[in-house]
Amino acid sequence: MIKIPKVMSTQHPDNVNIPFFAESSDMSGDDEVQEAYYAFSHLGCDEQMWDSEGKEVDDFVVRKLLSKYPHFFKQHRLGQDVFITLRLPNPSIEKTEAKILVEALESIPRSADAAKLFYNDLTYPPIFEVILPMTTSDEELNRVYYFYKNFISGKQYQQIYPGDISIANWVGSFNPESINVIPLIEDIDTMLKADKIIISYLENKQIDYLRVFLARSDPALNYSMISAVLANKIALKSLEDVSKNTGVKIYPIIGMGSPPFRGNLTPCNVDKVLQEYSSVETFTVQSAFKYDNRVEDVIAAIKKIKNFIRVPIKELDKELALKFIEKSKVEYQRIIEKIAALINEIASFIPQRRTRKLHIGLFGYTRKLGKIKLPRAISFCAACYSIGLPPEIIGLSAFNKEELNQLKQLYTNLEFDIACAIKYFNSNCLELFDTEIKEIVIKSLNLINTLDLETSINTEHKEITDRIIKEIKQPITSNITELIIEAAHLRKFLG
Repeated sequence: MIKIPKVMSTQHPDNVNIPFFAESSDMSGDDEVQEAYYAFSHLGCDEQMWDSEGKEVDDFVVRKLLSKYPHFFKQHRLGQDVFITLRLPNPSIEKTEAKILVEALESIPRSADAAKLFYNDLTYPPIFEVILPMTTSDEELNRVYYFYKNFISGKQYQQIYPGDISIANWVGSFNPESINVIPLIEDIDTMLKADKIIISYLENKQIDYLRVFLARSDPALNYSMISAVLANKIALKSLEDVSKNTGVKIYPIIGMGSPPFRGNLTPCNVDKVLQEYSSVETFTVQSAFKYDNRVEDVIAAIKKIKNFIRVPIKELDKELALKFIEKSKVEYQRIIEKIAALINEIASFIPQRRTRKLHIGLFGYTRKLGKIKLPRAISFCAACYSIGLPPEIIGLSAFNKEELNQLKQLYTNLEFDIACAIKYFNSNCLELFDTEIKEIVIKSLNLINTLDLETSINTEHKEITDRIIKEIKQPITSNITELIIEAAHLRKFLG
């Protein structure tokens, strides 16, 4: 039996606090190697995403883990008990990073050599799965799958030159011979056809199971929180059907951050998230989850996720969900187009927390004024919260009271998520917007007032965001980054 990990530690830079083992505020290199060990040995995670996308990555992570922490990894075998899963750049999207995919895939057999030396056998390769971000087709998955099979492990059987020994005889065998490719689906159009992509990818392969990764942050950034939640649930339901119809076990992964906008997965909200996404097998715990909460609470929450047994999600009215996705998306994008310049200005003050090159997300649609671009979801979220405008309420103005009640039937935690976000609202943020945006925000607030919420404004957070708003209105800003961090400490997440 292959063990499917339940808790994937990631390197998302959404944390306020710097972990005790980090040498600097922008983690990289050996910090991230130690982070993987900490996630396994202290927090209880059973998987570490190793991100090759957008940053300098250490391709020798397996060798370093085994040599630095031999006692732990003798007891907890890499590839059997705990797992390193590579996240690759997608050559279809990230042209300048394309060859990093080749380098990352080449590191897999080298990691297997290190593990064979350490364990004296290679029953379980330490790395055998990779994540392909921004997947939009089965062709993209097949390219990774067959490139590894044909040009990485497959080259071992070729002669170095005619009549000479094979590459394997010269430098040793290349293991594993094939890898599992995990599609990471980040846009709603692809989520709504995820079943078709997976069915096509499974053709002509002897695959017993497939892990499918659904993003939660980028769909919210691109289309609104409500659209993201509903698209996730439609995709999860369709993946259940794929599994039933093909006999291949599908194990969904969902990428959850700490703010409600990005999933609301915090140590104290675990039960709510498991209820909403009950068919998910693996949940991500990102940096804010790990470092901005009491370690005892983090460990207890991870244990709870690991003990969770998934069940099919509740039936949902797909037609109504699609209608609400479209309504929320159109309203959200209309608003974002008007406030993007301000958001980008504030985002430039957000600390990065990881030494990585940021890629622009999928958001971008052509208007007469040009192409709107936004920062990554974490910086976007941090920018919105820093002026007291929780991004969860953007797009809510598309609905009326009756529709909101219908939405609650599709989105179980709607009221809870809004309540978690609205306590960080600051009415003074309206000073930064024109009359149209003010009226839209007020309409959303009036709608929220019809919900049965038990919440109150966080006065400490409001005082800090008042100061940030004042700084933004000045021609020269001085300590805005420090204020952003101060406010984030109260929320227990950066963005």
